[in-house]
Amino acid sequence: MKKSLLDVVFASEKRKGVLLLLCDRAMEMESLFSALNTTRQALLPQIRILEDHYLVSHHKDTYELTSIGKLIVDEMKPLLSTVDVLDFNTNFWGERDLEFIPPELLGRISELGQYRVNEPCISNIHELNKDFTKKSAISNKMYAATTIFHPNFMELFDLWTSNETEILMVISEELFDKLRTQNHNDFQELLDNPYIKFYLYSKPFNFVYITLNDYCILLTMLKKDGRYDNKELMSYSSTALEWGKELFDHYLKGSTPITGI
Repeated sequence: MKKSLLDVVFASEKRKGVLLLLCDRAMEMESLFSALNTTRQALLPQIRILEDHYLVSHHKDTYELTSIGKLIVDEMKPLLSTVDVLDFNTNFWGERDLEFIPPELLGRISELGQYRVNEPCISNIHELNKDFTKKSAISNKMYAATTIFHPNFMELFDLWTSNETEILMVISEELFDKLRTQNHNDFQELLDNPYIKFYLYSKPFNFVYITLNDYCILLTMLKKDGRYDNKELMSYSSTALEWGKELFDHYLKGSTPITGI
């Protein structure tokens, strides 16, 4: 009895590896077992299973995907990329409220690529990530959608704008109210700065902040119960930057410019 295609594709790391290796080009057996760090004797039975299910064909010692195999692998790759992103830190993702991410972007979560999850110590809980701060100072542009400002925000903005970094900042109504009542003069100074443009988002954010510069993205989300645990996701991937810019643009489109207090 033949195996189901799901078993053929996913129940063996060797078979899955062969399919992914063949997605771009045909390969000789020697190249396959070298790439998979295995032997001909161990790999050949797995390739025969792929052939029996019409996913792989061969001519002499060269193997390639069949039309069915290409169809399967085209569907496999985005799924496996998504699994890789989520599997890297399952607890982190399982605890987050992801409702703030538009469905089309959530479906492309794999574009975050390689990332790390930072958890600042208690003494640094009110400080923006140091590497992000430095990278922003040498970036042409910086984007942020946020419901908080760090206590030393004037120093940070001074650092960035003194290097002529252009900043687009989408803020929540709660933050806007706090700035214009508790930090009136400082906020007016920021509004007068030609390198900074502020926008007001009137709907709930349901996250803490997303910010990105020319080099990296920093994202802090709320937990499902609405609590904040100061864990931040950081990625330097070019696809993560594109993904993050689209997420920022989503909130920018729903915002109105702030021109005065």
